[in-house]
Amino acid sequence: MDNPIISNPVIPFLGAIFGGLSNGRIIAIQGTLPQDSNRFQVDFMCGSSQQPRANIAFHFNPRFQRSEYVVCNTLEKEKWGQEMKKYEMPFKKGEPFEIIFFVMVDKFKVAVNGKHFLDYQHRISPAKVDTLGISGVVKIQTIGFLENSEQNNPYSDLPMKKCNAKRIQSKPSSATLAVPYMGKIQNGLSPGHVITVQGKIKKNPERFSIDLRSHDSTDLPLHLSPRFRERAFVRNSYLNQSWGEEEKKIAYFPFNPEAYFEVIIYCGSDCFKIAANGEHLVEYKHRFTDLNKIDMLEIDGDIQLIDVQTW
Repeated sequence: MDNPIISNPVIPFLGAIFGGLSNGRIIAIQGTLPQDSNRFQVDFMCGSSQQPRANIAFHFNPRFQRSEYVVCNTLEKEKWGQEMKKYEMPFKKGEPFEIIFFVMVDKFKVAVNGKHFLDYQHRISPAKVDTLGISGVVKIQTIGFLENSEQNNPYSDLPMKKCNAKRIQSKPSSATLAVPYMGKIQNGLSPGHVITVQGKIKKNPERFSIDLRSHDSTDLPLHLSPRFRERAFVRNSYLNQSWGEEEKKIAYFPFNPEAYFEVIIYCGSDCFKIAANGEHLVEYKHRFTDLNKIDMLEIDGDIQLIDVQTW
């Protein structure tokens, strides 16, 4: 199943959801809300027919009029059901946002800017959904499709990606980055820094690695290496010409052959927090504390590398 990351789509947007929706699917939408926006909507649709109008399993519609609120509803046989309204507004005009839609057996879970926002019970089976529509006064930067093999809550205490993140290396939206990859982290790391790595795992993978290092020494403060044969996620550091003790303990292995993935590394004051596909995975205590000397990112192994960002 080939899921592109769609960049800068023209609004209104109408596009296929590759592979449809199933339990554990994640759709991530990043954008910016213009100052003059009065409303926008995201629709999970059963086809794209205009006459008769296609069913909409989930209509997510923030409105910015006299009062600000979000409407959720379902359109079936050209008739709207009972509106669900939430009189909270997580979107701010002139500011970037990220919406995460997580498909569960009985409902959609929605997070905005890293915080859970609402649940919407299925009125139409998500298996019937094959089209995504976005319209209204909104600017969209990216639409991403991710798999999550674990059916747990995907939200973590990690911050989500920001739309104003700096790409470590620019690329055409349709291209992949070369692997092995080496990128410079301007001014090094400090508490609060976030790095995201997006890619697709190859068909018969053995391993891949994400390394944070210092350019002026052999020190490697953070080595992350998913290993597929043993389904292990190795964490370690190479300091003073020697490897430390490996950490392997993990609740589950989040990576699968031929699947898209996103790894988020959050640099805290005492540890790295690492998430995969939107869910907090592990913490790794700093063994190298001079964080601003960590100024290089290296990625290698059995993946196609789609995007690398830091902020």
